[in-house]
Amino acid sequence: MATVAVSAALVVPLAATPSSANAMRESAAVRASAADGTRTLSTVRTDGTWETRAHLRELARKLVEAGVPGVIVRVDDGHGRPVEISEQAAWTKKDHLLRADDEVREASNTKTVMATLVLQLVAEHRLALSDPVGKWLPGQVRDGGAITLRMLLNHTSGLFDYTEDPALAPALTGRDSHVWTSTEILGLVSGHPALFEPGTEWSYSNTNYIAIGAVLEKATGKNLATLVRDRIARPLGLRHTFYATGPAWHDRHAHGYEPDAAHMPPEVPDDFRHYAGPRHDDHVDVTGDYVTADGADAAIVSTAADWSRFYRALMSGRLLPAAQLAEMRTTVPEGGPDDPDELGYGLGIESAKTSCGTVWDHVGVVPGYATYNVTDSTGRRTAAFFFATSTLTQQAHQTGAALMDAVNCAMFD
Repeated sequence: MATVAVSAALVVPLAATPSSANAMRESAAVRASAADGTRTLSTVRTDGTWETRAHLRELARKLVEAGVPGVIVRVDDGHGRPVEISEQAAWTKKDHLLRADDEVREASNTKTVMATLVLQLVAEHRLALSDPVGKWLPGQVRDGGAITLRMLLNHTSGLFDYTEDPALAPALTGRDSHVWTSTEILGLVSGHPALFEPGTEWSYSNTNYIAIGAVLEKATGKNLATLVRDRIARPLGLRHTFYATGPAWHDRHAHGYEPDAAHMPPEVPDDFRHYAGPRHDDHVDVTGDYVTADGADAAIVSTAADWSRFYRALMSGRLLPAAQLAEMRTTVPEGGPDDPDELGYGLGIESAKTSCGTVWDHVGVVPGYATYNVTDSTGRRTAAFFFATSTLTQQAHQTGAALMDAVNCAMFD
């Protein structure tokens, strides 16, 4: 979700889109030589498990000191027991004692699962990536005859991002109890001009996956919660992974927070200064909020360990035949053909070259929950972090950048 609209609520965007995750990578390069004595990532990579764990915990604690209510880190380098860390602010403990195996809202990481479902149906010859979206959703999508499923999946459709429409702000902050349907969202988007001709550029838009979710339901006759359960969660034994259709959680879960209106940074727009939920310690507990505009773009709940198992199954070919996995990993440059950062977006997943190796990742932000999940090309090495807020100070952003780089490199120890 809420990649753009919720990023408006960030002091510095943490992970509003996959490309903004690169801003954190750039910050990490600067941070590595900072005067505060923080070690470089080459040190993390060569010191071994104990030193890696200590460094990751140090970064998690610095994030809490910088105002992040809670942090979870998990790294599995494919050798032995994974590193699992949780840190939280003292004032949050009255609500919940955070653990590394808590359920969290995965936000836009949901897109990787939706793309997997589409590619499964492609392998079954029930969908084709070349299908125009208008074939499945006639009259519902602007330029539906020219926009293919592939363009929706890799964000080259040119569709306006629904999270930027002011009408959605109450839903994105938990203040609107009306559940927005895909039909309503697509209808709203139809009133906005296209960003560019389909297939000619790249621009991250949550609307693409709202349309993808509607296509999945039309093609299968099943709702998305059932598809995620029957095709992903149950076959892989993911006991804490589900497509949320309301505010209920299945098990232990991390609490998420946003600053209350009086303590929200002054640059945050008025539409995103007020969140629904209990208030204490200068924050709003948004754990029970159900973001009623979220759907195929952001609705999945999971844990770091479950997501690691999902990535392992995905990258190893258990979920997709080789041809469809290759399609998923066929990327378009996010910054255009001359993109110096070499970031590429595939079908529901991003590729990035880091200082320690090439990774596949996705990020996500919803109120109270910011997540980053990453894997190598085999799925044997995975990592994740979670922040219990989407509002970061400048210091927290810089430390978050260091943590992003650290978990990427720790995977390759």
